[in-house]
Amino acid sequence: MAKRILLLASGSGSLAQAIFDAGFSEKVEFVGLISDRDSMALTRARNAGVSDIYLPIATDRNEWNAALLAATSDLNPDLVVSVGFMRILSPEYVEKFRVMNTHPALLPAFPGAHAVRDALAAGATETGTTVHWVDAGVDTGPVIAQQVIEIEPSDTEESLHERIKIAERTLIVETLERWINGEL
Repeated sequence: MAKRILLLASGSGSLAQAIFDAGFSEKVEFVGLISDRDSMALTRARNAGVSDIYLPIATDRNEWNAALLAATSDLNPDLVVSVGFMRILSPEYVEKFRVMNTHPALLPAFPGAHAVRDALAAGATETGTTVHWVDAGVDTGPVIAQQVIEIEPSDTEESLHERIKIAERTLIVETLERWINGEL
């Protein structure tokens, strides 16, 4: 029986595209992709034949949290994968669903939305990418896998982030393969 995966994305959808391209079709049913922004991620989902749901952030955050919880419940995923989803999930959401996330730093270092900039500002010599389980905190859930990226003297926030994204795409696909095979 295929495992049911829901993706959450806010931006370009390059991580989602890497997952769609990974050849999981025999083992996985992508039940949808939800985006809080009218983003390229939605287009990538449609092009992959995956149901896309645009759920813009509401003025009342509790109302939006309830809408996201309801939409996800209707899709009944075995796993939710946050791939560039730039919203903190409610405690109720992460209690109800198993959620995996990618993050552009070596957690616990540099949590939050500006991890790449923060690593450069701190003068770090290395950073990387982390795949972790999501809990009620901000990037505080248990680490599943990490890949180190050396910071080069010439790196800008943009150049470093691009190199991290390349590693992030590979790491999320490898980690999902492990989950699909029952190794996580």
